Amino acid sequence: MTNEQKAKIAELRSKGCGYKAIADLLGIGKDTVKSYCRRNKLSGERAAHTTIKTASSLCPQCGKPVVQIPGMKSRRFCSTECRVAWWNTHPDQVGRKALYSFICETCGHSFTAYGNQHRKYCSHDCYITGRFKGGASV
Repeated sequence: MTNEQKAKIAELRSKGCGYKAIADLLGIGKDTVKSYCRRNKLSGERAAHTTIKTASSLCPQCGKPVVQIPGMKSRRFCSTECRVAWWNTHPDQVGRKALYSFICETCGHSFTAYGNQHRKYCSHDCYITGRFKGGASV
């Protein structure tokens, strides 16, 4: 380990970075960073989240910068609200893989269902009619 790496470890640790984030940034092993920090009494409290962040893209929904955290899966949206709004307004671009086509056992209409390959009925009314012979469920 070079003196520059040692200085960078001390600097990043004082900012609250975790062992893994430091190791990924410097290209050395996590356990190497951990043992160096413990030997040099740099093993204080780690921050709740890593402070090394980069903004590499823009949210397709609102246009704000999307903060990427090293060591985590890259994000496409800035928030859950933007992700849900985008998915609801762009159903043709979502790429649903589990879309199934069926014919209702009660009324005979064709329908599609997402995520359930064992559907039998197109609606709750057809389910009640088919399952309970037209009577209300008790």
